Amino acid sequence: MRIITGEARNVTLETLEGEATRPTAERVKEAVFSALQFEMENSHFLDLFSGSGQMGLEAVSRGAALAVMVDASPDAIAVIKANAKKTKLFDRCRIVNYKYQDYLKGFSKNNDRPFDFIYIDPPFTERIHGEVMKRLAVSGAADERTKILVESESPDIFDGDAVVLEKYDITKTAKYGRIYITYLRLKSEEASQ
Repeated sequence: MRIITGEARNVTLETLEGEATRPTAERVKEAVFSALQFEMENSHFLDLFSGSGQMGLEAVSRGAALAVMVDASPDAIAVIKANAKKTKLFDRCRIVNYKYQDYLKGFSKNNDRPFDFIYIDPPFTERIHGEVMKRLAVSGAADERTKILVESESPDIFDGDAVVLEKYDITKTAKYGRIYITYLRLKSEEASQ
């Protein structure tokens, strides 16, 4: 696993041993960032289930001003910090040891602006995509300009919840082997009423 391009090009990244994290495949990461490459400059990028930090670090390597990398595992946080230092991108990273629920719940209290990009890749075994999308919609971390990308094993990232689906516009779905990447945005307040 490595940074594909930009400031930290070809720097090899560490990951946790075992099945605790499942790093995004390099061809998926390359496809995602190829689609976003001309919009990355000076952006704010949220990697909500960061694991090794590779998606956030790739964003910063390609010109993002800030990557916030959130993970509930202290072991993952240690790996993310080591990778951020190894890539020499640490100063543009905010590494947060929180459960996703706590991070999203507290987001608006911090008076942060919505992110430009949000990458969501929860553990597939937990089957929480729908719950994550529900919480994201009310968190303030995204608005109708935010590009949200969700990695999953199913094209149904809302777990059949039509009420949550109604809050988003899906702009594209791409499949890479057994992995789906769903591109979407929050609907504006007027459009969702």
